[in-house]
Amino acid sequence: MTNTDREKTGLLGQLFRPSARWSVLALLAIGVAIGVVGMVGFEASLKATNTETFCISCHEMEDNSYTMLKQTSHFHNRSGVRPTCSDCHVPRPFIPKMIRKIEAAREVWGHLTGIIDTPEKYAAHAPAMKDREVARLQANDSAECRNCHDVIQTDYSLQTAKARQYHQALEHNDKTCIDCHKGIAHTPEGQQPEAYPPLEG
Repeated sequence: MTNTDREKTGLLGQLFRPSARWSVLALLAIGVAIGVVGMVGFEASLKATNTETFCISCHEMEDNSYTMLKQTSHFHNRSGVRPTCSDCHVPRPFIPKMIRKIEAAREVWGHLTGIIDTPEKYAAHAPAMKDREVARLQANDSAECRNCHDVIQTDYSLQTAKARQYHQALEHNDKTCIDCHKGIAHTPEGQQPEAYPPLEG
């Protein structure tokens, strides 16, 4: 047996040899079809797990985070514009989105293992969960906030004097939205949102 024959009969040779049953064109078409189905399925799964219905399908989220959200202006407001969970908690760019999806597995694990399955357990873990999310938003300059809120396009004349002072400082100082709005959506019942930090300078 020659070296060429050995190559043809070896595993590597079989991988590169056209199928005896299928033409190269047919195999290519099958590969493309599998790729398209995989991409469509992947995109569909991303879209499904970005819905509010999915997020509150765990009672921990519906009974805690979602209940808190319903008490805020991000749920009921005069404009009727309402962000969903993913608008605030899932980045839009692909790579950061994938990283966040992997990180979110922690919440799924918490649900499956019962780490936060009672109001008391949730309350005990809430500060750490909040700190992680605040740190994420500080690191990306509140990118999810800025998807809807554009400081440059803000009409300061329509704001209160205090809001105007803080938002103008946001343009010039080393601050980001979440620095002042840490309690914007998920403040436990009976508690007041965190006070705005003092302006420097």
